[in-house]
Amino acid sequence: MRRLCVSLVLLQLIGACLSQFPRPCATSDGLRTKECCPLWDGDGSACGALSGRGFCTDVVVSDEPHGPQYPHSGIDDRERWPLAFFNRTCRCAGNYGGFNCGECRFGYWGSNCAEYRESVRRNILTMSTAEQQKFISYLNLAKNTINRDYVIATGTRAQMGENGENPMFSDINTYDLFVWMHYYVSRDALLGGPGNVWQDIDFAHESAAFLPWHRVFLLHWENEIRKLTGDFNFTIPYWDWRNSQTCDVCTDALMGGRNSLNPNLISPASVFSSWKVICTQSEEYNSREALCNATGEGPLLRNPGNHDTNRVQRLPNSADVEFAVGLPEYETGPMDRFANMSFRNVLEGFASPQTGMAVSGQSTLHNALHMFMNGSMSSVQGSANDPIFLLHHAFIDSIYERWLRNHQPPRSSYPRTNAPIGHNDGYYMVPFLPLYRNGDYFLSNKALGYEYAYLLDPGQRFVQEFLNPYLQQAEEIWQWLVGAGILGALIAAIIAVIIVFARRKWKRNQRKKRASSYGERQPLLHSSSEEGSSSYQTTL
Repeated sequence: MRRLCVSLVLLQLIGACLSQFPRPCATSDGLRTKECCPLWDGDGSACGALSGRGFCTDVVVSDEPHGPQYPHSGIDDRERWPLAFFNRTCRCAGNYGGFNCGECRFGYWGSNCAEYRESVRRNILTMSTAEQQKFISYLNLAKNTINRDYVIATGTRAQMGENGENPMFSDINTYDLFVWMHYYVSRDALLGGPGNVWQDIDFAHESAAFLPWHRVFLLHWENEIRKLTGDFNFTIPYWDWRNSQTCDVCTDALMGGRNSLNPNLISPASVFSSWKVICTQSEEYNSREALCNATGEGPLLRNPGNHDTNRVQRLPNSADVEFAVGLPEYETGPMDRFANMSFRNVLEGFASPQTGMAVSGQSTLHNALHMFMNGSMSSVQGSANDPIFLLHHAFIDSIYERWLRNHQPPRSSYPRTNAPIGHNDGYYMVPFLPLYRNGDYFLSNKALGYEYAYLLDPGQRFVQEFLNPYLQQAEEIWQWLVGAGILGALIAAIIAVIIVFARRKWKRNQRKKRASSYGERQPLLHSSSEEGSSSYQTTL
């Protein structure tokens, strides 16, 4: 509890924002002045300064040295992010967030961002059919809706002109915005000349920032879906793939089954069969010295299980996860894919989940799932095209959370210096704007306003995974239930009235019958007495 309180206090001091280039800053003027401090509509001031929500301030980047993996300097726009584009951005106060401090930071709600609320991410396989269908519909809506707040860069800063006279930005739909971000953070560095690139560079993989970066990525994706749909109870579900023998979510009811005519494609019965992928042709971009411009590049590909079995022998199991969670060190040695006995490197999948030692030519844990899917998800730069990416990384994030809770590492456990470029504690995450430091998200998700259903205590877990789905289903159909109840009551009342009237009529008929029958039987009685049956008459 004490660590949670400390984490919450630290978050008060961190500026918060949303993702890649805010639309108001993607202009010639923004590039020329290098300032991204948009007005907040609430009071018409930059960063909502008049309302005390935030202020426009100079960006101060970390000068701590990075590792030897990237020997260049001043070549790539992502170096010392975000100075190639902007040197002044909004810093939000208190619980305010957003690129103009017009929203709330993660976990906070309300007009003044004073209400803390904890959302629960649930296992997609235990969600009701209605909830699963709603999730799929949200994904498809995001794929077909241009994002109103953000655009992407389609050229390098140098290509845009010294004074920003040639701004190269483009609209993009909400789903592909995050596909592009994942591409941009992991793309090769362009060194000048066709095909002249540096490949050993990645600001979100193969080192310490892998887990914090993807944590922020998922939080932003979640937030954008809430804004798009108006469903502020939405959370990303996860797929618990431990001990699975196949792709449990690869069905037409969920993430799309296999096409019977072409096993590399999605079944036409799934909405995902019509999706087009972006940012998958890195060699072509490199040859043209260009960036991905989010043009559609063909259908979503997936052929789970038909992968290179020499590289991935099986899907991860519970023992693999438990071994990783038990490792006490977050980073070790060179802090890259060759690190031994590093929790991050084992979980990311560059080291063995049996020995903890780095392995070449094999993919384990996180990487194993990507390779097993054998399609769009199997290439780093384009992997987010497959929506299974979200389910997979939500579960990876939950394992990261388990490790944080088990070991409760101090901030000093996260590397401050000499990690590969982009991964030191003080480095701002690429390509988020305004800014997030890697080390600020080396903390429990409790401080960020969300939880995982399977990490709840048994009582809370029963409510979240079993009781709530039924209550939500009832809530969705309550109008029909009330209508059916009223109709049933009316029918029952009508039947009851009919029965009452029928019974009364029957009784009247019976009385009439008795009366007429009594008058007719008197002579017989007398007759009977005449024949010496006095006893029967006396009895009557």
